[in-house]
Amino acid sequence: MKKLFVLLFLTTALFSCKKEDQDKIDQDIITKYIADQNLDAKATGSGLYYVIEEEGTGRHPESNSYVKVAYKGYLTDGTVFDQSSAAGIKFKLTQVIEGWTEGIPLFKVGGKGKLIIPSKLGYGDQSTSGIPANSVLIFDIELLQVY
Repeated sequence: MKKLFVLLFLTTALFSCKKEDQDKIDQDIITKYIADQNLDAKATGSGLYYVIEEEGTGRHPESNSYVKVAYKGYLTDGTVFDQSSAAGIKFKLTQVIEGWTEGIPLFKVGGKGKLIIPSKLGYGDQSTSGIPANSVLIFDIELLQVY
């Protein structure tokens, strides 16, 4: 039983170190990206950064709202991995990556800006649809409607 406990402890410690290491790597990538792009980005405390480029005049959504957003998603090297039409797409904020659930409510309807999302609030250590594992994600967004 002691061996099992030690093995479990070591496994947990190893994965915790990897997560902390990835958080640090993401933070370094984000800090460099913000500096290189000369952005006036604000941090939320979770690792997410955002830039409000146009304030908007409508209301803020809540984290469980349905919204319509026009967006372009890309990696820090500029590689575009997804993009909506100018008409945007409608979705519920509880059905998207954590970075969007947290970040979209920071905008008002009509607002435009950027979300800079660390991997833990994106797809984490999973590769998906042309997005490598542990990727920092950048989204240019325009909040078109809140339902």
